[in-house]
Amino acid sequence: MIACDRGTGREAPVWYLRQVTRVAERSKLTAAEYLAWEREQETKHEFFHGEVFAMSGGSYRHNALGMSIGSLLRAALRGRGCFVLTSDQRVSLWNEQRYVYPDATVVCGAIESQAGTDDVLLNPAVLVEVLSKSTELYDRGLKWEGYQRIASLTDYLLVSQAKVQIEQFRRREGNHWDYYTYGPGERVVLTNGAELDLDAIFDGVFVLAGDD
Repeated sequence: MIACDRGTGREAPVWYLRQVTRVAERSKLTAAEYLAWEREQETKHEFFHGEVFAMSGGSYRHNALGMSIGSLLRAALRGRGCFVLTSDQRVSLWNEQRYVYPDATVVCGAIESQAGTDDVLLNPAVLVEVLSKSTELYDRGLKWEGYQRIASLTDYLLVSQAKVQIEQFRRREGNHWDYYTYGPGERVVLTNGAELDLDAIFDGVFVLAGDD
């Protein structure tokens, strides 16, 4: 395990999101208009300051890793009053200016939803992103900057597709974050004490096609 201190980032402009993810499909929508439209779509779209961005599907390995870490999170958090939610869970950031879909989400305690909704989460404790070529800069940059503003968030995990590696940002006092890197034979330790075995998470996934 390698650890160091990482501070708070700064908000990046919309052009950055366009460069590292996808071209906006729709623009000049209000948050309410986006939510009403999104609920009728067959595929998922993220929302950023009035613009809507389509989400691409993940590789077989990406999807297997998402399921693997989700199931192991559920086992590790059993009895702690936490729920593990899939990549279909919409999360609100920046006072309804942003909506995203993490690869896995953990909520501990009572779920807080955006006013007037029952499908928009406000208080995740742990967020997980499986890295891919098309989204890695986004997950490390603009998306992470938004996640840091969630007061309830204690842990952010970045899962590699290329090797047995998980990176963790763990909140300490204020809005400062400690950074850890874990490899083969190691265990991620979450803020609430739950542990995740990297060898178990990555077991068997490298026979599947990945985006690495």
